[in-house]
Amino acid sequence: MKYYCLGIKGSGMATLACLLHDLGNSVSGYDDVKEWKFTEIGLDDRKIPIYYDGNHEIDSDTIVTYSKALSEDHKELKRVRELGLTVKAYNEIIGELTDKFKTISVSGTHGKTTTSSLISHVLNSIYGCNYFIGDGRGHANDTNELFVIESDEFNRHFLAYHPTISVITNIELEHTECYRDINDIIHTFEQFSHQTKDMIVACGDNENIRKINFDKKVIFYGFDDANEYVAKNIVVSDIGSSFDVYHEKEFLGQFTIPLYGNHMVLNSLACIIVCIYLGVNTQDIQRLFSNFKNAARRFSLKTFGDIVTIDDYAHHPTEIKVTLEAARAKYPDKKLIAVFKPNTYSRTAAFTKEFADSLKIADKVFMTEIDCNREKQEDYPGITSSLVLKDIPDGEIIGEDDVDKLLKYQNAVICFMSCASKIGDTLEKIFVYFIIVLSFSYFHLFFVSKKRYLYFSFCFFNSV
Repeated sequence: MKYYCLGIKGSGMATLACLLHDLGNSVSGYDDVKEWKFTEIGLDDRKIPIYYDGNHEIDSDTIVTYSKALSEDHKELKRVRELGLTVKAYNEIIGELTDKFKTISVSGTHGKTTTSSLISHVLNSIYGCNYFIGDGRGHANDTNELFVIESDEFNRHFLAYHPTISVITNIELEHTECYRDINDIIHTFEQFSHQTKDMIVACGDNENIRKINFDKKVIFYGFDDANEYVAKNIVVSDIGSSFDVYHEKEFLGQFTIPLYGNHMVLNSLACIIVCIYLGVNTQDIQRLFSNFKNAARRFSLKTFGDIVTIDDYAHHPTEIKVTLEAARAKYPDKKLIAVFKPNTYSRTAAFTKEFADSLKIADKVFMTEIDCNREKQEDYPGITSSLVLKDIPDGEIIGEDDVDKLLKYQNAVICFMSCASKIGDTLEKIFVYFIIVLSFSYFHLFFVSKKRYLYFSFCFFNSV
């Protein structure tokens, strides 16, 4: 079949294009953005053509897929409709893929990307599997029976999916721009659970999940003894988090993951249950956990002297809370600096107090102004980052032009959250520049004066 993907450089659409190509289809796409994006790596590897002018011919039997983020008056979407081509939304195409394979769906307000990454890591190592992860990673092969997919509840996208097994990590109020209230969200997850063909794995510690009227077999997991699978005796060390797993009070073994925070233990527990259900033995799971590399922008660590930077996509108050708590647990002796860039006006308006409460876990808080492509500020009068900062003592606004505010912190952990990664990138470039200069100075000063070199090194690490 032939597919034409509109907005092909978007992380989700780029991944879908790669999957469709891997499954033997002819794929091309269109994008408004001519500048190079990291999502082009997979597209280039597969030699998938990208068009920008909208003047090229498209075969009449081509299926056009688009993201609902695209407005109906977009010029290329209007053109393909005028050509009479078959047009399907992005989630419709993914829904068709979930019917083609034995699909393991991972949904929930938080933890989807890490949990789906863990499951695909184990299953791909043991059996081989197709996967579609929210950080832009994807792979497919017709010979694979299994398909692991991160399922997004935004705009009810996942209601187009019909998985074999569903994981629900948690349910909280989120996406207030498209859900009326928490009951609306619970109802939508309930509807999705009814579309699951075989079994549901759900966090029983979450009170909103417990409100769902499931009509399929459910395995509950968590820290509470009322769950079928329980994690206990969590120990944090330099290599990650270790915990014991019990199934109906029977000890299954100790597992260690190179991740931090109780939320990561829960994500890992969901993975263990799914993999055991699919026939993977506990010894293989334990072994494969040890070499797991977390998803992009999920507690990604870099070290520069006595400064540690953490890049995490945490954009909800609960995610910020667990990210900062995990950073504190891993680095208890370092000063904790939070840098947060809100990515929607609606979420900032709905969780102003909650954002402030979560960010106050840090010793120092910086926020950028809100950055949102799908919402207009005029629709949310008075909603700014300053509204959150007024409840945070000593909180400051920061931008890409004044990253130097961060350079004064020594022996610190700097957490860049949500859309603040660009500030983190700028800071990293400064660190790298200093390290290069320092390295050059080493070779020069070593032969001039060892004492001068040691003094220079001391001054550098105390300045950054």
